[in-house]
Amino acid sequence: MVIKKAVYKTSVVSIDKILNDGLAEFAFVGRSNVGKSSLINRLTGKKGLAKASATPGKTKMINYFDINDSFRFVDLPGYGFAKVGQAQKDVWSGLIGQYLTGSNALATVFVLLDIRHTPSELDRQMVEFLIYNQLPFMIVATKADKLAKSKLANQVKGIAKTLGIREEMFMVVSSETGYGIDKILNYIEHKMESNNE
Repeated sequence: MVIKKAVYKTSVVSIDKILNDGLAEFAFVGRSNVGKSSLINRLTGKKGLAKASATPGKTKMINYFDINDSFRFVDLPGYGFAKVGQAQKDVWSGLIGQYLTGSNALATVFVLLDIRHTPSELDRQMVEFLIYNQLPFMIVATKADKLAKSKLANQVKGIAKTLGIREEMFMVVSSETGYGIDKILNYIEHKMESNNE
């Protein structure tokens, strides 16, 4: 898969504005400092396409990007900087939860985790939420350049065990170096081909 065209479509802050026009969507979700904007920019080859908030946790919008006129990237609000009680409320009853359970064209949710750290309680709850609602997801372990390559497999094994999911559900990436980016693009291509059959 080569992304030749990537354009910002719109941002929404309320549930009634969520787009539902049938275009296949790949959503990105994770903690506020996990590198969602950097990953989207690396995948599309456009540095300034997705903008990181100057204050982590402040972005409460869903941002839509149209890709190759055939599908869409959806950048969901980051979580994890508010107090846990409030953050849970934001995640599950707010915009993120409504989007995830209400989208009629959700191809995959990419759950971003920092490969260097044990998943947080909110990360675990996000994965449980996706499993409970039978939503398709993959784990994207970011910031691979911050660890020695020899340690990556062990880290994935530990995170998979913590989350109770298979290691095959992981893609290890670095937005900095481009490591693993092809794997995500190939996955998206395969998913789109499956959807079109």
